[in-house]
Amino acid sequence: MERVEREIAGTKLVLVRGDITKQEVEAIVNAANPDLTPGGGVSGAIHRAGGPVVTEAAAKIRKERGRLPTGEAVLTPGGNLPAQYVIHTVGPVWHGGNRGEAELLAKAYRSCLSLAVQHGIKTVAFPSISTGAYGYPVPEAARVALRAVRDFLRENPGKLKEVRFVLFSPADFAEYRQALEELERV
Repeated sequence: MERVEREIAGTKLVLVRGDITKQEVEAIVNAANPDLTPGGGVSGAIHRAGGPVVTEAAAKIRKERGRLPTGEAVLTPGGNLPAQYVIHTVGPVWHGGNRGEAELLAKAYRSCLSLAVQHGIKTVAFPSISTGAYGYPVPEAARVALRAVRDFLRENPGKLKEVRFVLFSPADFAEYRQALEELERV
């Protein structure tokens, strides 16, 4: 299995190729749509694997709060997943990069990590948010994601034990590995 590990401010940062629904961490992140309904890609897979507990909890949040704004995050139980929780966040739709997409994507990652810390969650696994149906180019998304996570970990040393990026395809894994290597040089 392809895997890269680094340590940042007392937290293990891991890149791994795999299926996010099979990760044995306290929380996995769902790249959700604003309605928190099961969609395609990662969101559909998480809702299917988690079962009705995840879908019903998300529907309850939607009913209480309305649509989830881009960059914000909410927490539901993990249902049938190995993870105890699912953190749902909405990433930005790619419109060419000139509509604040990078800031919104970074906010989505920070919101998830803040929610994890707030709930005492120590291990979190992320997919590549916004790079599927929302069209964010993976090389750019990887740089934004890794920078946002690194900065959060430096600002909150020791608050998390592990932050994992779970990349489904070899190409996505390679892009994240390259982005991590570039980030380490600056």
